[in-house]
Amino acid sequence: MDIVFVSDLDIDTVIGIFDWEREIRQTVRLNIEMNTDVRKAALTDRIEDALDYKAVSKRLIAFVEKSEFGLVETLAERCAEIILNEFPVQWVRLKLDKPGAVRGSRSVGILIERGQKP
Repeated sequence: MDIVFVSDLDIDTVIGIFDWEREIRQTVRLNIEMNTDVRKAALTDRIEDALDYKAVSKRLIAFVEKSEFGLVETLAERCAEIILNEFPVQWVRLKLDKPGAVRGSRSVGILIERGQKP
């Protein structure tokens, strides 16, 4: 199994359960691993034969910037659904960090895996 990944994708959004959080934008950070088979793309050297990590990133940026979820769990689940439903991916591991959410901690968040791991 080959993995295409996106690391430290920072996106500003409305996220949180407290009233003050609903009035500001906060940064969330996505780290994504997606299964693929890179052999065809490596053979042809064509983006059409690859899992386009830029297209995945742009789609998630557009979605997350417009979202207004209360829980990081909900946002992570929706992002994983987009990847699995809109891109040629059968398995995804997605880590969603909310930096600065807990005093004394660099970040908190959630790590999920969805789909069928080949």
